[in-house]
Amino acid sequence: IDFKSVNGKSLNGKGFHHVNVNGSLYPAKAKSRRHMWEVKPSEMANNTLNPIRAIVDGMKITPNPEKPMIALSIGDPTVFGNLPTDETVLQALKDSIDSQKYNGYAPSVGYLKSRQVVANFYSCPEAPLDAEDVILTSGCSQAIDLCISVLCNPGDNILVPCPGFSLYKTLAVSMGIEVKLYNLLPEKSWEVDLQHLESLIDERTSCLIVTNPSNPCGSVFTKEHLQQILKVASKHCLPILADEIYSDMVFPGCSCPSMASLSSSVPILSCGGLAKRWLVPGWRMGWILIHDRNDIFGPEIRQGLVKLSQRILGACSIVQGALEGIFNNTPPSFYNSTISFLKSNSEICFNELSTVPGLNPVMPSGAMYLMVGIDMDHFPEFKNDVDFTERLVIDQSVFCLPASAFEYPNFFRIVVTVPEEMMVEACVRIREFCQRYYRPRSCELDQ
Repeated sequence: IDFKSVNGKSLNGKGFHHVNVNGSLYPAKAKSRRHMWEVKPSEMANNTLNPIRAIVDGMKITPNPEKPMIALSIGDPTVFGNLPTDETVLQALKDSIDSQKYNGYAPSVGYLKSRQVVANFYSCPEAPLDAEDVILTSGCSQAIDLCISVLCNPGDNILVPCPGFSLYKTLAVSMGIEVKLYNLLPEKSWEVDLQHLESLIDERTSCLIVTNPSNPCGSVFTKEHLQQILKVASKHCLPILADEIYSDMVFPGCSCPSMASLSSSVPILSCGGLAKRWLVPGWRMGWILIHDRNDIFGPEIRQGLVKLSQRILGACSIVQGALEGIFNNTPPSFYNSTISFLKSNSEICFNELSTVPGLNPVMPSGAMYLMVGIDMDHFPEFKNDVDFTERLVIDQSVFCLPASAFEYPNFFRIVVTVPEEMMVEACVRIREFCQRYYRPRSCELDQ
């Protein structure tokens, strides 16, 4: 480069002149855009809303000072300290740190070796995976974010389960994407209302989100039901975002095949992570498994995911280095112990609340949650589920999340990861609360 002249004008050696695109040394002074400070948040920021926070922050949550608080609302299995991760998981992380191999920037999609470890762990004959089919992310939440971002444009719409995980809507609406809610049926253990689902599809529908097992319901779809969902997606040429973060947290006697293992024609982006099965949500390690079918995604969707992953530098490098040890060394007894505990607590909660007048719990088959219906006609003192759960805190110091946070009123969600004695005590208090406020319907009084 000739630093002696720029556009024929010599430099004096004391510095460089800044030349604009027109070649002139000094551009004409631009008119001031404004004369006073006015810094506003972006439309994306204004359009970002977490429905759970919107409802919970508006609740008057003042516990009964005579009773210790029992929070059945937080979907974090580590909160009470009764569900520690396995020692082998911790050791894998320590080994990763001690190796000093993972202190630098990893590729935005993750280390190739770590991606291959995930591929090996989840690959099956019906849905084979290689390292190139895996993108490591900062938790399952970023995986979901990348999938929605790569499949949808502003003005498109996505199909989301109702009740369903609130993050889908938070992300989509912030991007200018419409959310259409398809119903789950509590009387059928929260199966999809397939007719309702299909009625929502139009030419701007770009993605079907399926959460299995379910947050907030704890339901697990049968193989046959998953095939029915796939049939609808295939008929309408809809790719599926499969949120399978709880896929391995299924109670004994139930099976939970991945959607990809059942799909011959529908391309699927499956999202998962370490958070729930390994009980380390704070480690922020998630992944996308790309299950293309008939080359429908092709190189464009893969390259789109790579580009989007470059917006931030991906998942924690140290946890990436620990993945091989975590997957290879965690004993089956750890997984089985966690699932056994969750099932036991779910059964305690379901059995206790099934006999409480005015409540209709739905027994889960996996994950960490149980949904309870409220027969509001029997509780005339309360306007809705938010009012009901708010008073439950005030009277009994038990906090359950109102299902209005999942756009499903007159239910509440219980997290079943609390210690057993707390679960039993919480059920006693909920029973006491309902007995206090329960009223027979007027027609029942007449009989």
